[in-house]
Amino acid sequence: MSNLELVLNMLAEVSTTEISKKESPKGLTENIKVARKGAAVAGNARREIEEKTGKPAIIGKNAKDLKLIGKK
Repeated sequence: MSNLELVLNMLAEVSTTEISKKESPKGLTENIKVARKGAAVAGNARREIEEKTGKPAIIGKNAKDLKLIGKK
């Protein structure tokens, strides 16, 4: 997982938390809606970053794989 992936994950979590504080969801269904809204914020950011940089934001490697790449 790259730094960008970690930041996008954190953005989704923080966005979901803030939306939840504002909307005070009750029950599973409302919480799922809030979680989707938070994820959409990070998803929009990811798409915009990919558009501006011309490369994917999600690399599909985990931290263990990245350590091996650095040693080669």
